[in-house]
Amino acid sequence: MDSPIIIFDNVVKRYPNGVYGLRGISFEIYEGEFVFLMGASGAGKSTIIKLLMKEEDPTCGTIIANSQNLKKVKGRRIPRYRRDLGVVFQDFRLLEKKTVYGNVAFAMEIMGHSPSEIKHRVRLALQLVGLSSKEKEYPSHLSGGEQQRVALARAIVNAPKIIIADEPTGNLDPENSKEILEILNQINKRGTTVIVATHERDLALSMGKRIVYLDHGLQADDRILCEEEMKVGSITGRKKRGLRKGGGSDEEAKSIFIHN
Repeated sequence: MDSPIIIFDNVVKRYPNGVYGLRGISFEIYEGEFVFLMGASGAGKSTIIKLLMKEEDPTCGTIIANSQNLKKVKGRRIPRYRRDLGVVFQDFRLLEKKTVYGNVAFAMEIMGHSPSEIKHRVRLALQLVGLSSKEKEYPSHLSGGEQQRVALARAIVNAPKIIIADEPTGNLDPENSKEILEILNQINKRGTTVIVATHERDLALSMGKRIVYLDHGLQADDRILCEEEMKVGSITGRKKRGLRKGGGSDEEAKSIFIHN
C-alpha cells in the first residue's frame, strides 16, 4: 500500500438543524486496505459513507477519494466519480422484477458495456460469490444471505477500486454474516480497497483488520474544527473518549493495518 486512496482531513458535517454528523474527523485509507468503520448508531459511520458517495457535502474540511478533491466533483461529474465505487447496503436494494443475473447485469448495462462483456463479467462475479446456480432466480426466492451475495456481485461486477459496505451483515444471521465478510476479504485480496461500516464489534475484531472507531461523530479524541465551522458554532468542553468502552482491550482499540 503506497499511497492513500481516501483522505479525510478535519471533516465536519453539521446539518441545518444543528446536529453534528462528524466533528472534525481525520484519517487516511490506503489503496488495497480493508478498513472497518465501527461505532454505535449515530456514531458517524453513515455520514462518512454518504460523503464518500457524494450524496452529501461536508460543512468544512477536505475529502480526497481516488485522487479527486470531492469539493470539486459536482453535477455531471458525480456519476463518473461513482463508477469507481461499488456500494453494498444493509437492505440489499435489489430489483424484484429482475433475476439474479439481471440485477448484476443492470450495473453494467447502464454503463453501456457490450452484451458479451456483460455475460462474461456477470458470470465471473456470480461465481465469486457462490451463486452461479442461482442466476435465473428472482430475489423473492432467495434467502437474506443470498440476496446480500447478489448485492455484492452487483457491487464488484464493474471492477471498482473501492467497495463500500454499509452494515452489510445487519439483516443476517451470524453464519451468513461471516460468509459475507469472507467474500469481502477475498475481494480485498484481489487488490480492491474495502470499507465496511458496522456496529458489530466482535465480528469486526474477528477479522483482524484495521478499525476506525467512531463515537458521536468523533474518533478517539476531539479535533479542532476548521475556521468555517467556528463561524456557526464550536464544540467545547468535550472530554477525550476512551476506546475501551464496552470492555475492549487497549490492543483492540488500535488501528490495525494489514498489508495484503
